[in-house]
Amino acid sequence: RARAQGEWEHPMIPNPEFSDDESIGKYASFGVAAFELWQVKAGTIFDNVLICDDPAEAEAKRKATWEANKDKEKEMFDKAEEAKRAKELEEAKEAGSDADSAEDEEDDEAAEGADELKDEV
Repeated sequence: RARAQGEWEHPMIPNPEFSDDESIGKYASFGVAAFELWQVKAGTIFDNVLICDDPAEAEAKRKATWEANKDKEKEMFDKAEEAKRAKELEEAKEAGSDADSAEDEEDDEAAEGADELKDEV
């Protein structure tokens, strides 16, 4: 048997019934658009979804929507994230001071127990 060399290329078989149909995939309107997503990081947001077959129209819409708003949205997101981090840091500090207080109380109780044990001995 001869081994194939390089990429396989399918044979061209004549199909006299074939006719190219430019209307395939073109619809007057869409009732719904669905996305099935698997994401590693939560919080992904999709907006400004456009379904069209005209690249010039898509580019114009992109400039009018996403490009016009992306910097402001990023700024708002960064401020929200900074506020979230500050709150988490404050909560961690409070939890740490509560834990320190609890450790101090445990140390005091252990010292008192040791003193009582010395007195009994």
